[in-house]
Amino acid sequence: MPIRVVIGEDDVLLREGIAGILERAGLEVVARAGNAGDFLRRAQAHRPDVAVVDIQMPPGNSDDGLRAALELRRTRPETGVVVLSQFFEESYAVSLIGDHPEGVGYLLKERVGDVSVFIDAVCRVADGGTALDQEIVARMLGRRQASGPLDELSPRDREVLREMAEGKSNRGIAEALFVSEAAVEKHVTAIFRKLEIEPAATEHRRVLAVVRYLRESRRTHPESHHQRAPASPPKS
Repeated sequence: MPIRVVIGEDDVLLREGIAGILERAGLEVVARAGNAGDFLRRAQAHRPDVAVVDIQMPPGNSDDGLRAALELRRTRPETGVVVLSQFFEESYAVSLIGDHPEGVGYLLKERVGDVSVFIDAVCRVADGGTALDQEIVARMLGRRQASGPLDELSPRDREVLREMAEGKSNRGIAEALFVSEAAVEKHVTAIFRKLEIEPAATEHRRVLAVVRYLRESRRTHPESHHQRAPASPPKS
């Protein structure tokens, strides 16, 4: 059975572009919506494997799409959610992930143009994984932190954490950073220790490491984490 998707996007060209990308990759788009309320109703009715939704949607053109995504997570926790944004707002990511990072994605709209990355993120979230945009994580990891556990991360730790946020395995991280898997395992263990993430049978420690970073970053930087990035239309 193909992965079933509902799309929420008010820009008709972008909405159709996303649908085309997903369908050409073998996924099934079961519904499309141009406003947050319609998106939520269709997502609840069709019960897709994953929903892709723009954060800013009518009727308010503020965070209506995000609020619809949060409500969908509450009422249909089995449905993965990938939110798209023209800019990075750290509080949005933290609100979306909450205490349950499984089945969540946060991507900049420009990432839709990188078809393989976009499809991989949607499929990963549909399968219960997590996909945080590499640009978002890179910006956060590059920001100077106040004293605390985050200061303990070495430059290589941060690189590994950035790759972890994209959902890569140790082998994938090793290939991306041109190091051995053994070296990656040492850094992953160090990250868990430095961020004080204890072993747990039912928790995704790799995702929790990224979530801990998000939360600690907000706590140590109460100023705005609003960083705009240009959006690119999807490539056909």
